[in-house]
Amino acid sequence: MDQKFEGEPKAEIKLTGRQVTRSDVTNDWGLRLQWQIKRDGEVIAAPLARVEKTYEHADKTAGKYEVVLQMWKYINYKKKDGEFTESKFIDISNTVSYTID
Repeated sequence: MDQKFEGEPKAEIKLTGRQVTRSDVTNDWGLRLQWQIKRDGEVIAAPLARVEKTYEHADKTAGKYEVVLQMWKYINYKKKDGEFTESKFIDISNTVSYTID
């Protein structure tokens, strides 16, 4: 049985200080939903986002932070060197950013 992806999942996120809040996800596929946190362009965290609609990254290391909401898009089990080759996380929201000096 193949999974059908009807419509693209979408959500809006907003930043209040360092706390990020997400809207409900439209066209939700029901797969893993996560925040992707980057500092100076490098991914430093990917906490779950399905249960709680808000997230605040506790790290106060100086740098430019970017946050986006992502959902897993399963295509198949093909892997190379233990990594999926076709299935992947896709961005489903706008990206917000903040800087810590």
